[in-house]
Formats: sequence, structure tokens, C-alpha cells
Amino acid sequence: MALSAAPGCRAGERGPRWRRPWKLLALGLLSASSVLAAAPGAGAMSREEKRRLGNQVLEMFDHAYSNYMEHAYPADELMPLTCRGRVRGQEPSRGDVDDALGKFSLTLIDTLDTLVVLNKTKEFEEAVKKVIKDVNLDNDIVVSVFETNIRVLGGLLGGHSVAIMLKEKGEYMQWYNGELLHMAKELGYKLLPAFNTTSGLPYPRVNLKFGVRHPEARTGTETDTCTACAGTLILEFAALSRFTGTSIFEEYARKALDFIWEKRQRSSNLVGVTINIHTGDWVRKDSGVGAGIDSYYEYLLKAYVLLGDDSFLERFNTHYDAIMRYISQPPLLLDVHIHKPMLNARTWMDSLLAFFPGLQVLKGDIRPAIETHEMLYQVIKKHNFLPEAFTTDFRVHWAQHPLRPEFAESTYFLYKATGDPYYLEVGKTLIENLNKYARVPCGFAAMKDVRTGSHEDRMDSFFLAEMFKYLYLLFADKEDMIFDIEDYIFTTEAHLLPLWLSTTNQTISKKNTSTEYTELDDSNFDWTCPNTQILFPNDPMFAQSIREPLKNVVDKSCPRGISRAEESLGSGPKPPLRARDFMASNPEHLEILKKMGVSLIHLKDGRVQLVQHAVQAASSLDAEDGLRFMQEMIELSSQQQKEQQLPPRAVQIVSHPFFGRVVLTAGPAQFGMDLSKHKAGTRGFVATIKPYNGCSEITNPEAVKEKIALMQRGQCMFAEKARNIQKAGAIGGIVIDDNEGSSSDTAPLFQMAGDGKNTDDITIPMLFLFNKEGNIILDAIREYEAVEVLLSDKAKDRDLEMENMDQKSSESDAHKPNSEEAPSDSQDAGAVGEEPEGGGESSAVGDPDPLSAASTASASVSVAQEDPHTSGSAEASAPEPACTPGDSQPQEQNTQTEATSEAHWDSKVQPMESILADWNEDIEAFEMMEKDEL
Repeated sequence: MALSAAPGCRAGERGPRWRRPWKLLALGLLSASSVLAAAPGAGAMSREEKRRLGNQVLEMFDHAYSNYMEHAYPADELMPLTCRGRVRGQEPSRGDVDDALGKFSLTLIDTLDTLVVLNKTKEFEEAVKKVIKDVNLDNDIVVSVFETNIRVLGGLLGGHSVAIMLKEKGEYMQWYNGELLHMAKELGYKLLPAFNTTSGLPYPRVNLKFGVRHPEARTGTETDTCTACAGTLILEFAALSRFTGTSIFEEYARKALDFIWEKRQRSSNLVGVTINIHTGDWVRKDSGVGAGIDSYYEYLLKAYVLLGDDSFLERFNTHYDAIMRYISQPPLLLDVHIHKPMLNARTWMDSLLAFFPGLQVLKGDIRPAIETHEMLYQVIKKHNFLPEAFTTDFRVHWAQHPLRPEFAESTYFLYKATGDPYYLEVGKTLIENLNKYARVPCGFAAMKDVRTGSHEDRMDSFFLAEMFKYLYLLFADKEDMIFDIEDYIFTTEAHLLPLWLSTTNQTISKKNTSTEYTELDDSNFDWTCPNTQILFPNDPMFAQSIREPLKNVVDKSCPRGISRAEESLGSGPKPPLRARDFMASNPEHLEILKKMGVSLIHLKDGRVQLVQHAVQAASSLDAEDGLRFMQEMIELSSQQQKEQQLPPRAVQIVSHPFFGRVVLTAGPAQFGMDLSKHKAGTRGFVATIKPYNGCSEITNPEAVKEKIALMQRGQCMFAEKARNIQKAGAIGGIVIDDNEGSSSDTAPLFQMAGDGKNTDDITIPMLFLFNKEGNIILDAIREYEAVEVLLSDKAKDRDLEMENMDQKSSESDAHKPNSEEAPSDSQDAGAVGEEPEGGGESSAVGDPDPLSAASTASASVSVAQEDPHTSGSAEASAPEPACTPGDSQPQEQNTQTEATSEAHWDSKVQPMESILADWNEDIEAFEMMEKDEL
């Protein structure tokens, strides 16, 4: 998203309706130096420091790109832990994530225009020749239409855009004759069969060779697609039509956008996450700005910027008004139900929404952009990276981080909009964290768990396509660039499309007269064409004053948005009762429950059951509050069941040539040293014991003494192994799974249980590694003999002193085992005891489905009674408040969910009917939320 003027208004212009001038006018927003003075305490960064950081970004890019070309090309992606390419079909399937891979050298194509932005024109010329010579787009493989469009089609078009620019300048690419555009057109035709639906929405997948529906295609049976998947096509398809003069691509993309717009929820003007491609029915009825919807909104505004069609602007502004009315609860952005937008659909946010502050900058709505960005930055400062999902009180919900670039994108645009050097310091933090925690000898590895610092064997193509582009542009001055970045717009994958396409090959009618729009106040349009003179008052402290209240939002507060219904009713400052605050012994709470139609029943086993009957609520609004309370209780119940498990631990290889850059996810033990209470961890060289199963007296104690013992799972209890190695003088132990090929990527971690006896005599730490992770250590021993590891609750800083003493050439010599990592759906650990014979299969506590039985209009939750103060009288208590420093500790409540089939509707009460009619939709949507995958 290059910050170019929205076509239709001149720089500095404000008006309720837009007329497109003949010429695109660049927006003065990038003249950052004249916008905002540096905030006190955040002095302007020196030119030398900016240049140093820019050069550091270039070095990081070289490290990632050269390792891909050396170890992975022509494979689609690099596996940085094992130093080899990821070839689809040759590695264990990772599910939908692999749909981005099409055996078309994905990373190289995705990186083409990044090379030019980073002034690597010679490398770009070589890369283009490789793509033309080596890449085959006619593979018999099923790929994601969405990913192939934004990464491959967008990459080819971005490469073509900068290739013709360089050719025009006269020094490079003089031989180029549109070869990348020809490949883009070929790929465009291969994607078109996906649009063979009555609605015009594309199938989510297509076979590059056989299309859809044919027996050979192995696809075409799907019925659903995400809103972003169908609504993120217009930039690439329209650019392809404008470049080639073939209008069919733009026509198909417009038809899909038109259909989504027509199917929006008319009362809220929101769209759902998932839609049926044949009927247009919403399958997932929750709505937000993150995963599943994000780039649909982005492409509406950018389509207006690139194509100049007023209908796209009107649609975007209509949606944006709804987003700010319902979803935005500053600084949070929380999903809601499209048909009941006052009702939050989640208590957590996903990391993909980090793009939204950047989009708000293009919109010109700077204040909420600053607020949300600052909240996200505080989360990053707590966890080093943005977790894939985090709760409204900023605890980790999903711990992975695949090196996503969205936050860097928003940081870049906010700096260009404000000129505030604060955002340069934010960018510096991102660089430091990437080098400190994600850099490995063969590139940069995604984080499997931001809490432990463990790695995942993946480096997605978007890391090279976007992350380094935004970071370099953040620190680059205009004279550092070989072309004017303001002449281009960024796609969602940060590929460059020239703005002059707006006046080229215009074969489509600009105005869709068949579509009606919601009448909005003109104020909704005031900020569409931002101008530096009106974005900020004449106050250099403006941006800092917005950020300041959010500085400690993560560590010292529990922000929560008061429902819009509460605000509209003017119910005063007293917030509604939340599940996390509920106490069964509090009379006031019980009275509130009664008003909401929620009954409390004391069960014989000591638990307390909560049951809601909407018809018993005092009013329809109270019934709605009751539904929200029950949903919160169910979700909190599910979350606490997970939190009762010990979190995963880390095994970090700290010796040459790893120096802490390789971190393995390990399962904890319910006995021995608690690493969470020993922050320094246990560090030592590893040694393999004899016998390898550790089930009898150790016969090589001299090799094990003062070292960390490696042993194989099976044939006896874990505690017995621990006692034997402790007796031999070991300072710790690592049990390696004997199940060949097992990995923490494909199986949930589990806790090693004791033997049913008192285990207080075991004082050394014990950790469990699956077979794949264990083999990484065993292979390192074979290669380097002396291997030192650190057992800890989370990864520590790398040994920079030792690393600096090491020869730089050793970075590429660290060989890893021939294995592959994939994203884990669950980090939950379930206690497992070792079986006496041959280490049987481990069992794990997976994510429970909190609403598997909730199919009627009444739901119930059972909450165990306990006395948190051991005072003698048992009181029924719900979960304790979640506002705790850092991540919440495991809690003791044993909470389960039930359902009751009772449903009695009072047909005479008119206000209730709208609630009851949609009740099942609420329940279904909530069920799907827990199953949602980014």
C-alpha cells in the first residue's frame, strides 16, 4: 500500500463526493519530516543510525535469500532448521498451509520486486532469468486460489512492473520483452476455472493442470470459501487486464466483489468470515478485521486508489463506518456477530489484524491507527513477537508466530504519516528481535511458541516478499531509492502495481448503477483523502498523547470494551457482569444472573450448574446479556482446562555452531526440578547413557556425571529413568521418543507423569522430546561430538560473545537432520505415564469443543466448588479475575460444559422473537469460533 493520493481528490482536498482528475496526484503524506516534531525522550534518529539500520536490513535479507537460493531453490520454500527445500508431496502434509505451494519456486517469484526495492538490480535480473527458464506453471497440483493470486500472480506482475521501469531507465533489463507478463497471463487463465460457479465466487482451490470438477483435478467439491479468499482478487486481476488488454480477469474479480457486497448483512453492513460459494449463505457469521476477512476491506479501498471507481470507495466507507461502530473498541478490535453486532463473538484477537492501522492511515483515520498499533507493540514487547492470537487481557491464545509482516507494514505507514521517530525505534526493535530470536544458520525460522522461543522449520515466502521491504523502506531516505515508491500501490502481499494502470485499457464501466448504497453522513467521507495539514493539530505532542495511556496496557491493566448496548442504553459506568468476575457466593451476582434468566443449581457432587432460559429473562436485552455471559463462561471454562496443563519447555542448543539459535519444544515432567522457578535453567553437555532406555543401573556413569543424559523412551516408568541417571551423577535428563518420525508439530505435547509414588527424591530436571526433535540433538553429536544444551522454561538470549569469536563461515556448516516441521494446532500438554512395556502411544488433552452439545436455546455450565482460602466452608466460585501480571497462572477450577434440551418460547412477547429466532445461529457461530484456524 504505497501512500499515494486516493484518485478523485487532490492533496489537501476534503469533500463529500469525489471527481476523478485526469492525472494522479501524489499525496504529501510521505513528507514526514514536516509533519510532526519528535516527542520528548524520543529524539530524532540520526541519519547515520538510519543508514546503519537500513544496511542491517539488507544483510538480513541477504542471509535469508542466499540460503533459500543455496539450499532450497527451485523448491517453493526454505526449511531453515534442516537447510533444505520444502517440496510438496515429499514432506508430511501440513494441511491447508501447503495449498500455497505449487512447485513453482514460490519464494523466488514472491521476492522479485523486493530485490529492486532493496536496490539489488543485478540479483533481480538474474532472478527474472531463472523464473523464465525454470518455473513451470502447468503442474498437476491443487493450490489455493487466494494464495496463488496474491503471491505468484502478484509476484509476476510486481516483477513485470519494476522490470519495465528499469528497462525504461536504460541500464538494466534491456533484454526484457514482457516474459513475466506472459507467465502471469498463463497463470491467470489457469485460475479462471475456479470461477465457474453460479454466484461468481471462486472455488477456494484449483488444479493448475486440470482446473476444477474434472476427475483428474481432485478439487471442485468444496462449498465454502472465506470472504478474503474471494474478495482479494481485484488488484491483481484488474492489473493483469490493464497490462494485457484482456478484460475477462477484471470482470471475474469484480463479479465476486459485487456478490459479496450484495450479501452483506444489511442492518449492520458487516460481512461474515465464510460464505457458501453456491448459495451465498453466510456459513461463519462472526465478523472482524482479522483472519478470513482482512484483505477484503483492504482491496476495496485500494481498488478505488488504483482503478478510480467510486463504487469501491462507497463500499469501503460503508463497511468502515460499521467497523468503527461495532468492531472497534479502542485499542481493541473484537469480532462481533453480523446480525447482532452489539454482541462480541470472541474474547481474543488474531495477529492478522495488525495490518489494519496501516489501512487506517490510507483512509486518513490516524488516531485509532495509533491506538491499535501501540497496543500491538506492547504485546510484542512482552512476547518478543506477536502471537498468532491473544486474549483481550493480552495472554497468549495461540503461541505460534510465522514471522508475519503485518505489524511492520503498519509501522512503516504510521511513520510516513506522522514523521514520529518513535516508529523508527519500533522498527529497530523488530530488527533486533528477528536477529536475536528467529535467526538460524540457514535463514530465519518461524516461532513455534513465543513463550518458550522454540522454532518451527519454516520460512514462508511472505517473509522475503514483505518483511524486508517494509523494514528497508522505513529507514530509507528518498535518495536511497532508485525509483519513486509513490508511483506504485502495494498489494496485500506488498507487490508493486503502477498507478498509471488507472488510465490504461479501461474496458469496465466504472459505476455499478445496480447496487444501492447506504446513505451515510458526509463526515464518513471527510477523511478519505488525508492531508498532513488536517491529520494533526498543530501540536507536536499529538501522537505521543494518544500512545501514552496505552504504555502499560498489557502489564498493568485489564482493558475490556463495554458493550455498545450498554452505552446506547446509558446504563452508566457500571459494567455488565463478566464470567471471569462471577462468584457464586455473591448475592449481587446471583441477582444479576436471575435478571438475565440464568439459574444456579447446586449438584450433589459439589459442583454448581448454570442454566439459562431466555424466556425467564427480565427483558430481551437482559436475555442477550445472559447469552453473552454463558458464552464467556463456556469459553473461559475451555481455556482453563487448557491452562491446568504445564506449558511446554525449551531445549536450546548453545554450543558451536548453534549458539542458542536452535530451540526445540520439549514436554515437561510432573516431577523433578520445576524449570519455571529456576529461571537460569540447567546448562550442560549431553551424553548418551548405557543402557539407552535408562531402565537399570547406568553402566557408563563416568560419561554421564555432571552432564545431561540422553535416553530413549520405553520399557519402564519415566520416574525410574530419572532416578537412575540422577544416581549416576547426571544434572538433567532428556527422554527421546522411540516412535519413529514423531514430532511436536503433528502431536500435542504431554507431561511425563510420575510412577504413583512420592517423587520428591528426584531433584534434576527432566524433559521429553519427540523423535524428530531428539534426532536434531543426536545428529549434532555425530557431527560435532561435544554438544551443550540449556534446559529452561523458555529460550534465553543467544551466546553472542561466543558466536562473535566463531568464524562467520561456520554459519552455513551446521547440518541438521533430514526432517520437516509443521505448525502445531495445539500446544496443550496432557499428563502421560510411561508404560512398562515398549513405550506405548501418548495420550493428550486436546482442545475441547465447549459447545458440542449446545444445540438448543438454553445452555448450562457446571462450575466446581472450592475454597480458595481453605476457610472451612465451601463456596462455589467461578474463575478468578484474569487481570494478573504477565500470562495467567493455571487455575484450579474444574469447569465443564453441559446442555439442556429445555426450550419454552413465549410467543406473546414480541421483543424476544428476534433473539429467539437467531439463537441457534449464535450457538453455531460460537462453536465455529473455537474451531477457527488462521
